[in-house]
Amino acid sequence: MESGWHEWPLVIFTVFGQCVAGALIVMGFVWFNEKDEAVKARIVRSMFFLWLVMGIGFMASVLHLGSPLRAFNSLNRVGASALSNEIAAGSIFFAVGGFWWLVSVLGKMPPALGKIWLLIGQILGIVFVWAMTRVYQIDTVPTWYTGYTTLAFFLTLVLGGTLFAALLLRLAKATFKGSLAASVSVLALLVCVAVIVLQSNDLATIHSSVQQASELLPDYGTWQIWRIALIAAGLGCWLCPLIRRQEPKIPGLFAGVVLVVLGELMGRGLFYGMHMTAGLAIAG
Repeated sequence: MESGWHEWPLVIFTVFGQCVAGALIVMGFVWFNEKDEAVKARIVRSMFFLWLVMGIGFMASVLHLGSPLRAFNSLNRVGASALSNEIAAGSIFFAVGGFWWLVSVLGKMPPALGKIWLLIGQILGIVFVWAMTRVYQIDTVPTWYTGYTTLAFFLTLVLGGTLFAALLLRLAKATFKGSLAASVSVLALLVCVAVIVLQSNDLATIHSSVQQASELLPDYGTWQIWRIALIAAGLGCWLCPLIRRQEPKIPGLFAGVVLVVLGELMGRGLFYGMHMTAGLAIAG
């Protein structure tokens, strides 16, 4: 039985990438609706942390390949390989979004072009996360070959991305009530709990000729409880001030982001720990 943490580079890459994609979507819409040019400029400057986190994620993915030189080989089969498509989609998202940020920070981006460019970056973020999900839709790995995988990746986009955006928007002193985004995050948490329950039931029905899926992670339920507790506590750091009709404080939002990301990293480690090969026969 493996815990999944031996795949820590992929754990970091997928979680960080999904959080950045989600945060760019939220921050982008706030930027679109902001009328004050000074505030818009502060929002753009705060997006530096998006690309910093994205860079850390990509560095982790390179470590998974064993050698930085192999990173270029991963692009050899774009269009035919899900892995190559993932790396290509992530690279394009990083390049387009990062270049938009750089030109905007320098004040060289024409307003009309900037809006179109940012919208394209947001769409590319969604494409990037979708490309990630396709890597794990492998029919010989029955524990991954399910809609729960796709749903879980996009839930990370919502749970981590919205709270990360709330923190950066607060740093930028932008107007962001966040009640709608917080409500969506709570709904995502409820869906996450439902996915855990339903997937737990499915694991009990999946087995090969040599292995039972439910035996891969004997403490699966316990770890998932801890994961949900971390995410709930993290969202609570954001929700409690909103419920009291107060502005969330930066330290509280930062703590919330850390807790939610830790919960999602834990969940992703469990995901990789569920890997099993079909073997001679599969039932389920």
